[in-house]
Amino acid sequence: MRTILLLAALFSLGGCMGLPKPDPNQAWVDLHMPKDDSLHAQTVDAQALEDPRYFEVQPGSHELTVRYQFTVTPDNIGPQAEPLQRDCQLNIKYQGFNAGERYRLEVGSLGFTPWAKLYDEQSRLVGRAQPAGCQRA
Repeated sequence: MRTILLLAALFSLGGCMGLPKPDPNQAWVDLHMPKDDSLHAQTVDAQALEDPRYFEVQPGSHELTVRYQFTVTPDNIGPQAEPLQRDCQLNIKYQGFNAGERYRLEVGSLGFTPWAKLYDEQSRLVGRAQPAGCQRA
């Protein structure tokens, strides 16, 4: 009996740790990154976010800032080089966020250069991010 109660408690905690249910009056932005990289939502319109796992914004125009951490592999540096960790901020402005819609922000890198693209629910490209500074991690 104790085992069943313990398992029930653990499963209920797992549900609490997931993402909240999207508000139908706002736009939701999911974050997608390559395996082994790190991506965190930081600010909306220069206001810090409480939860770095996603963006939820009012309809309209917004500037989103993310923190993207990735590894530059030796094949992008030189054959004798060690992998290099990069920590970058990217800003993306989009004027057409719609209530109840889900957007997808995808990130990646080409060598030392990070990139991010914003897609709408129909997988149409609606925005590209601008790098806002990088440093060694």
